[in-house]
Amino acid sequence: MKLTTAVLIVVGCAFTAGNAGAATTDDVKWINQCVTDNKGGASEAIVLKYCTCMNNKMSDNETLSITQWEKTHATERKACDQEAGWK
Repeated sequence: MKLTTAVLIVVGCAFTAGNAGAATTDDVKWINQCVTDNKGGASEAIVLKYCTCMNNKMSDNETLSITQWEKTHATERKACDQEAGWK
């Protein structure tokens, strides 16, 4: 429950800063799934930042999950790894 609240707050702030409140419930759903998929891979803050970065790089019309999409988009994955501080 605590992590979900943190996700919603961080995602809201990230989108507000970039697109004047463009976050959608769909974005939150994908980011939450990405966080779940990567649980234990790094700290919660790093995973959340990574997942938000990857979501922001994806097209609004994308049908793949972030976890599926990252497998075919190495350049974007590396950029988000670096932005999030994932080592």
